[in-house]
This record gives sequence, C-alpha cells and structure tokens, in this order.
Amino acid sequence: MATAPDNIEVRVHSRRGGGNMIHPVSVESPPPSDPRPNAVVYREVKHFKKWVPWLIPFFVVANTVMFIITMYVNNCPKNSISCVAGFLGRLSFQPFKENPLLGPSSTAVEKMGALDVGKVVHQHEGWRLITCMWLHGGVFHLLANMLSLLVIGIRLEQEFGFVRIGLLYLISGFGGSLLSALFIQSNISVGASGALFGLLGGMLSELITNWTIYANKVAALVTLVVIIVINLAVGILPHVDNFAHIGGFLSGFLLGFVFLIRPQFGWVSQRYAPAGHSSTSASPKFKTYQCVLWLLSLIVLIVWFTVGLVLLLRGEDLNDHCSWCHYLSCVPTSRWSCNTQPISCQAEQTGSQYTLTCSNSGKSRTYSILNLTARQIQGLCAQLCR
Repeated sequence: MATAPDNIEVRVHSRRGGGNMIHPVSVESPPPSDPRPNAVVYREVKHFKKWVPWLIPFFVVANTVMFIITMYVNNCPKNSISCVAGFLGRLSFQPFKENPLLGPSSTAVEKMGALDVGKVVHQHEGWRLITCMWLHGGVFHLLANMLSLLVIGIRLEQEFGFVRIGLLYLISGFGGSLLSALFIQSNISVGASGALFGLLGGMLSELITNWTIYANKVAALVTLVVIIVINLAVGILPHVDNFAHIGGFLSGFLLGFVFLIRPQFGWVSQRYAPAGHSSTSASPKFKTYQCVLWLLSLIVLIVWFTVGLVLLLRGEDLNDHCSWCHYLSCVPTSRWSCNTQPISCQAEQTGSQYTLTCSNSGKSRTYSILNLTARQIQGLCAQLCR
C-alpha cells in the first residue's frame, strides 16, 4: 500500500515573550500498522529542529567553578585582617568595605586573569581579553549573570544549537572586552556581561533578519528593545563596565545576522517536497535583504575587531579622541561620583603602628597590628578609600 506524498505544513511554537516563531514540519500519512484512523505523523524539518541545550549549562558550571577557584586563591584569612563568612575558611569573602559583592580582592582576580590593559599592552598578555569573561567580582555578580545566562541562553541554544550560540557567546565576550580595554584603562575588569549582552544583540538581529517567519513580530521587537534599553541604562551606574556591555551587544548584533539566519519557508517546502513533485517557481533559500545584512555585518565585524586590536596594542586611549564617551559608562549625579582613579595609599610605620593615608581622598587611619603583609596593607587601603 503506497503512502500519500509528503507536504510541508506550518506549526507555531511559542517563543520569547509573545513573539511566536512559525516552524515548518513535514506531514506524513500514518504507516499501515497504525490503528488510529486519520492519524497524522509529524517529522521535524532539519533546518528548524529543536536542540537539547547543554553548552549554556556547561558555561554556568564553568563560571561557578572559576569563582570557587578564585576564592581559594584569594585566601582571605591569610591575606586580610578580617573576613566575611569566616566559617568558609579559605573560601571566605573580603570585608564588605573592600568588596560589597561578597567576593575576592582585586589582587586575586588580577592573578586569575582579569582584564588589565597595562598588562595586555606592555606585557603582551592578550589572553586576558578572553579569561576576564570567566571571572566574577563576587557572589551577587555571579548570580545575576548566571541567572540571566540561563534565561536567555537556553532558549537560543534550543533554537540554533550549541555551535552557533557558543561562538556568538565567546566572540561577543571578546568584543566587549576589546571596547572596555579601549576606554577603561585605569582599572581591572571582570565578568560575563559582555557575552550576555552579545546574546541580547543576537536576539535582536535574529528577529530582524528572520522578520517574515515571526508572528506577533512587532510585540516581540518592542519587548526585546525595552529589555535591552533597561539593561544598558543600568550601566550608567558607577562601578559598572558599560563599555563591555555596549561592545558585547554590538558584536552580538552583527554576529546574529551571520550566525542566526533562517531559510525561507518557500525554499524549505521545495527542499522537503516528495520525489516527482513539481513547483511552479523556484524559491531562493534566503531573501536579498538577508544576504545583504549577512555580508555587511561580516565586513563591519572584521574591520571593527582588526582596528580595535591595532589601537589597543598601540596603547591608544579612546577617551582622548572622544570627550563625552565616558558618560556612556557612568553619569555623575549628586548621589554618586564617577571617579575611576586607582586606589592607592601612603603607609608609615611607627613601632607597632601603621598609619595609612588614602591618596585619593586624604583620609587617614592608624592600625595597631604587627607584621602586616603587603596584601593586608592593600586590603586595608581599599577599605579606607571607599
């Protein structure tokens, strides 16, 4: 008994806050042994298959493990006068005045691979542009980023697979580190925020380039834009590296046009049509605007990374060429300052007493502690100057 020819049918899968993506599936007649009358068997089309996410959860585990290792290297009981959650022993946190995020000292994260522009330029440690995205400044920093990564990343990996989303995440993180290094050169930087914003940028460009296969597309676009604007607005607060956010977002936005492009349904229908089925006209796999966006995005991305790396390795500070750009990362108000000068102190020892004077604010304090180590003095200096 011959089966009926295959057809391509459209089904709608709910996705991303009211924006429904339309997925084509192949419809087949049931096999002769199927006892159900009028049963329909659906076969998922290769180009729109659902993936089982594993890479994004792996990234979450990797970031968590790196934080635990950083806390072990930090060794607060040995290198600080006081610690938070001392019952954790070597994994206890620096004092709140030094690190309000419940985390390690700046010395520890720098040793683990934080982004330090001076070391990238003068000591040829370019690997810091990558390693910094796997480090976090504290428990609160880690939780915020990893929860966001799970919410955003798992959905994307289900739709596009681990290869494309993994590349989007890593390259966007690199782009965020690169822009941060070109503008913020007096402090170290850590965090996966640049890579996270790359995923948001990729979601936006994916919606644009695959515009014709979305239902409720305007609602999906407005929702996504509002989320992006709110997250970028948070970056104008002090001690938040908004240049990493912007660099990651722009990189992810361009990469989305390259990695997340979908074929048109007309081409899919022809691709999965049964043998002998004739079509009135051949449909292209991609629309012209998709190909144009793909090519332009790839060119801009290559130029941006090339020029950015050249400027960084030459030691350029883009603040010298843009007098207002620093407002993109921090806007000073009556409630906070945007001073990003590195913290330093002058230390004087008189017998068993140490007097520290903060070079930034002029505040001073005397400590009656014997045999202070350099790292302990640095920790006390950080608490005094904040």
